[in-house]
Amino acid sequence: MDSSIHSINLSTRDLDAFLALAQARHFTRAAERCHLSQSAFSQKIARLEQAAGVALFERSTRQVTLTPEGEVFAQEARRIRQDLQEAVAQLQDFAHRRIGQVAVAALPSVAAVWMPQVIARYRTACPLIRVQLFDTLAQGSIDLLRAGAVDLAVTAGGDLREFDLVELKRERFFLVCPPGHALAARRSVTLAQLAGQDFVHLARNSSVRRCLEAAGAGSIGKPAGLEAEHLATVAALVAGGLGVSVVPELTLFHFRRAGLAAVPVRDAALVRPIFLARRKGKALSVAAQAMVDEIVAQVRAR
Repeated sequence: MDSSIHSINLSTRDLDAFLALAQARHFTRAAERCHLSQSAFSQKIARLEQAAGVALFERSTRQVTLTPEGEVFAQEARRIRQDLQEAVAQLQDFAHRRIGQVAVAALPSVAAVWMPQVIARYRTACPLIRVQLFDTLAQGSIDLLRAGAVDLAVTAGGDLREFDLVELKRERFFLVCPPGHALAARRSVTLAQLAGQDFVHLARNSSVRRCLEAAGAGSIGKPAGLEAEHLATVAALVAGGLGVSVVPELTLFHFRRAGLAAVPVRDAALVRPIFLARRKGKALSVAAQAMVDEIVAQVRAR
């Protein structure tokens, strides 16, 4: 590096002092405006010119005027000061949730059952914050969070050790079947009672199927059971008399809409924990933290 190039380390107080002198064109008045003694003010300007390596002011007994180089620097200093003021104002807008955005990935059941009320309250409190909601299966939500495409994910299942987690709920499972089914009137059922049933399974990559497998019920029912990707399809197949299914509590709205019966399954190992996940070591924005608070409040209210 050229040793003749000076290292310049300016503070906002240095810029304020320079601009005050450029406007007042008088050391005493400029020093008073900056609440400095004239000696301290003169030293600040001298250090600024030394760092710049060029005179910024012409001094005379009557007044102080900008040199051509000083005029150029004054234009840049005003721009920098304006940019800084705008940056601080924008930061305050973020801090007070007047601007910004938040992105959430959620299981489809969570997106349908919890998130409408969460987002409605959030928009009332933060009407200018843009909210993005990605309703996706557990692996999809984890992938989005890992990639930084979302601020947080409400998910279940899988290996979540790489994330900071808050457990929101532990869901029970229910048998869903047509109202006329032999098990529909039971107060509860066991997995063993379902062994001989025609079964409609959710896809193997779903958190529901993983919970069933963890409880030793991944292949429950007859070997020739059906399998579907979406809960609405499972509900339609069950309503059509093609089998029964076992699903977690948050998904029951699909099956109740189809007029199906829901019977609790008695099995302590068969639960689906729902987690709010965020990236470790990554601070949330004010907007994202407010969304976390709304989600937690929604779960507690239920």
